[in-house]
Formats: sequence, C-alpha cells, structure tokens
Amino acid sequence: MFDKQDKKVLVVDDQYGIRILLYEVLGKEGYKTFQAANGKMALEIVEKESPDLVILDMKIPGMDGIEILKHIKKINQDIKVIMMTAYGELDMIKEATQLGALTHFTKPFDIDELRMAVQQQLAC
Repeated sequence: MFDKQDKKVLVVDDQYGIRILLYEVLGKEGYKTFQAANGKMALEIVEKESPDLVILDMKIPGMDGIEILKHIKKINQDIKVIMMTAYGELDMIKEATQLGALTHFTKPFDIDELRMAVQQQLAC
C-alpha cells in the first residue's frame, strides 16, 4: 500500500463546485490536494508543487484542457492526468489520450468511480 500523504493531486476546473467537491473528497482520502480555476494557475502549481496526478477539465475559458495538458507534459512527462468533460467530444478525448491523458470522466461523474481511478493511478 502506498502512503497517500506523499501523493499530490491537482484539481483544475473553472467550476467552483466541482473543484471544491474534488478538493474535499481527495483531501479526506489523505492526498495533499491543490486546486486551480484556470490554466495559468494550474501551470504555476505544476511547476512549484510537481503533483503526482492532475484531474483536468477539458473546457476551461482561456487555455483549454488540451493546451494545459500539453504544457503539463512539457514540464514533467511523468505527471499523470485524468481528463473531465461535460461534452461527448470524442475528438478532444482522443487527442488528450494521444497526449498522455490516462482516462477521462464525463460530467456528471460518479465521485466513487473517480476516487477509485485516482487511487489506482497513484498506486502504480
């Protein structure tokens, strides 16, 4: 078993409710959790904190999820990324997967499924 307190998770979503929900749920799980409302904040946290996993919304005003994902992978190829989308945009999901995203969840997502996916990815 891995020590969750050693694992850092960044939640990137412009929707405050989703950010707070994931921040609280993953924090209660024992992960060191960070949150960002936009790409600029997200990349600053990635550079400063080097999270193990990023949960990234695809549709964010300004810099979208694909662009943020590209920057994250440039900064550190080993950071794991799970994408979230409110849309059935197969092209974006396919592109995100090609860029290194591990999986995706469609909103509204099952919080327990997402929690399990985070645990599985961080246990590797």
